[in-house]
Amino acid sequence: MTKIKSWNSDDRSVLIIAELSANHNGSLQVAIESIRAAKRTGADAIKLQTYTAETMTLRLDKNDFKINQGTIWDGKYLFDLYKEAYTPWEWHKELFAVAEAEGLICFSSPFDKTAVDLLEELNTPAYKIASFEITDIPLIEYVASKGKPVIISTGIAGLEDIELALDACRRMGNEQIILLKCTSSYPASVNEANMCMIPDMAERFGVLTGLSDHTMGITVPVVATVLGARVIEKHFILDRSVGGPDASFSLNEEEFTEMVKAVREAELAVGKVDYSLTPKMLKSREFSRSLYVVADIKAGELLTDKNIRSIRPGYGMHPKYYTIILGKRAKIDIGIGVPLKMDMVY
Repeated sequence: MTKIKSWNSDDRSVLIIAELSANHNGSLQVAIESIRAAKRTGADAIKLQTYTAETMTLRLDKNDFKINQGTIWDGKYLFDLYKEAYTPWEWHKELFAVAEAEGLICFSSPFDKTAVDLLEELNTPAYKIASFEITDIPLIEYVASKGKPVIISTGIAGLEDIELALDACRRMGNEQIILLKCTSSYPASVNEANMCMIPDMAERFGVLTGLSDHTMGITVPVVATVLGARVIEKHFILDRSVGGPDASFSLNEEEFTEMVKAVREAELAVGKVDYSLTPKMLKSREFSRSLYVVADIKAGELLTDKNIRSIRPGYGMHPKYYTIILGKRAKIDIGIGVPLKMDMVY
């Protein structure tokens, strides 16, 4: 069983994570209000990102460090982007406390060992490995060594990358692994989602699976839920008009609330495998077909397709007996509209 505070994998409920990322736009107050708003949406958890520009990259104006990938951040240098987007480490303690007061699970994506150490001091209940860090095997080993659930996004990962990441966790004796299907486009289009990979990854790798979503709607999270996702992560923002590096592919409070509602309804719709009949279903069977007398029959008269039919309602014999009773004779006079019973024939 994988347990993250109040959520555990034995519970069929999907863990819904609001990803704060850079959507505080440099304001602690916005970050705090975002946590409170995430609670109002019905989310289960809020996730931070723990890094500094210095722990992510070098401050160099070289082409290697300039973004040119057809993204919304093209033209920026990596250091400048991360300097703009990071969540100050001195905020973390207060943000964790606000989430705790709101009844939200709070954890983070660390991007180096010092970030892990900070999160350990805050008693984080889980860790998230970001898509672009799935190749950082030493970081994954260090995270897994803490013995807490490890959620790993697979946005840039091939099969070997996923296997190496899983091996790293398991070498550390950590089997509490959740793989998230992720499309590393910002925003991502629905036709890139490939949600069929969610059940495939679960079967192929023997782990829990879920979705880290960058599409703008709520269709993909609903499809993921139907296909067995146990975790849904989606970027969350108070107001996209405020701007910021991740604003364009984040849902606001109203949209996130709609997504949570849709995911919860999808959970109910999926239900469970159960062929037993509820009292309501049994009552409804009264409207199913059964064998009825459709023309008056005299005692000793043959039962034929002219006087016996399978019709609604369902108070007579099961239609499976139709061919058996044809050719038998009535023991008594039977009037039209009488539900046929086996003790009426011989």
